[in-house]
Amino acid sequence: MNLVDIAQLSVRLGGKTVLQGVDLTIRPGEIITIVGPNGSGKSTLLRSIIGAVAPQDGRVTRKPGLRIGYVPQKLFIDPTLPLTVRRFLSLPQRVSDADARAALDHAGAGGLEDRQMSRLSGGQFQRALLARALLSRPELLILDEATQGLDQPGSAAFYRQLEEVRGTLGCAVLMVSHELHVVMAASDRVLCLNGHVCCQGAPEHVATAPEYRALFGSGTQGALALYRHDHNHTHDHAADPHHGHHHPHDPGGAGDPPPQEAAE
Repeated sequence: MNLVDIAQLSVRLGGKTVLQGVDLTIRPGEIITIVGPNGSGKSTLLRSIIGAVAPQDGRVTRKPGLRIGYVPQKLFIDPTLPLTVRRFLSLPQRVSDADARAALDHAGAGGLEDRQMSRLSGGQFQRALLARALLSRPELLILDEATQGLDQPGSAAFYRQLEEVRGTLGCAVLMVSHELHVVMAASDRVLCLNGHVCCQGAPEHVATAPEYRALFGSGTQGALALYRHDHNHTHDHAADPHHGHHHPHDPGGAGDPPPQEAAE
C-alpha cells in the first residue's frame, strides 16, 4: 500500500492560504523532491505530512503505524556544550552502541562517534542528523533543505548517500531542495510547488515543463543536463504522471566534482 496519500489538501496559516488543492502520493522506496520558490508552501507540505499542521480542507492519509524519520533544515547546538556524536544520537532516548554504529554507517558517518558535534564540518553535521533520523528505521525519510549551506560537492555527496540509504534500507525519501543543479539526479519524481502543484513527474519531464520554466527560467537547463539520468526505458507521462518506475541512477553525472565532504 502507499505510505502517504494526499488529496485536495488546503492549508491556511495566519489567515493566508498557503497550500490549495494539493494531491500527492508517496509510494514505498521512491525518492521524491519538492522544488519551488520561497513561500511556495514546501515546508508546510512536509509539516502536514508529519501531522504538525492541520489541513483546512482535503485529507492526508498515512499508512497505519508509518515510521517517519525527519532531518531538519538546520539545528543549532551551543558550541560551548560538550556533546559527542554518540551522545547526540542518544537524545532524548538512549540507543545501543550497535544501533548507533549502524545508523552512522548507513549515513556515511562511520567513525565519528567520539567527535564533538561543534567540531564537525557542515557535511559531517548533516550526516549526524541523518543518522539520528535513521535510528527509528523509517519507512519514509523526510528532509527539509538538508544540504543548505553545503558547497556543491558536499551536496552531491549527500544526495548520493541518500540513494545508498534508499537502496540499503528500502525507505522512501521525500526532500525539499533549492538546488536545481543537483536535485534531478537524486530523484525518481520531482514535484514543482507554488501554493499548488504546478507540475510533477520524472525529472527530465519536469525540467522541460512550461510551468517549471515559468518559475525557474531556462537558464538552469544546461546544468540540469549534466545530472540527468541515463534511461533504458520510456515513460508515458500523459497516461501516468505519478510513475512508480525505479531505474539505475547516475548520481554524480558528467562533470560532477569529487565529493570532498565524503572523504572527511
